[in-house]
Amino acid sequence: MNDPIQQVCDVLVERFNAEQREYHQQITLVMDAEVVVKAFLTLRDELKFNMLMDVTAVDYLGKEPRFNVVYQLYSMEKNVRLSVRVPVSGTNPQLPTVESVYPSANWYEREVMDMFGIKFIGHSDPRRIIMPADWQGHPLRKDYPLGYEEVQFTFNFEEIDLRKPKGKEF
Repeated sequence: MNDPIQQVCDVLVERFNAEQREYHQQITLVMDAEVVVKAFLTLRDELKFNMLMDVTAVDYLGKEPRFNVVYQLYSMEKNVRLSVRVPVSGTNPQLPTVESVYPSANWYEREVMDMFGIKFIGHSDPRRIIMPADWQGHPLRKDYPLGYEEVQFTFNFEEIDLRKPKGKEF
């Protein structure tokens, strides 16, 4: 076990009731949405995690809580990475923004909002960043309807050609 990362985990488990998980010698901390901003202030100011590398989400359709927002942090001083997961649930999932702690969270959180529909309370610019503004739904949710177009080969050419929309002739 990496000693500097274990010290960080011990602090967060004690102060913020985080749950420490380990898989293949990689540590992940799971914490509640209510404490994420305070925990990230502690990570940045006291524990020297000065870089937010990524924010993404995972959709566990059919389970509760349905979503996990995943933050990847890095300490340049200690040369260690830390993964923090925040479970969110409900029909309108939301959690506080960490943009005030890590300004780089701005676009990451917008991407998660756009693709998964998870709202970040207090975000400075909650507009869509990838999909058009009038787009309906969130494409990375597992219940998002998939579009499908059958691949055209020589054996099914006529069948597919008949279904294709035709342009108007002049």
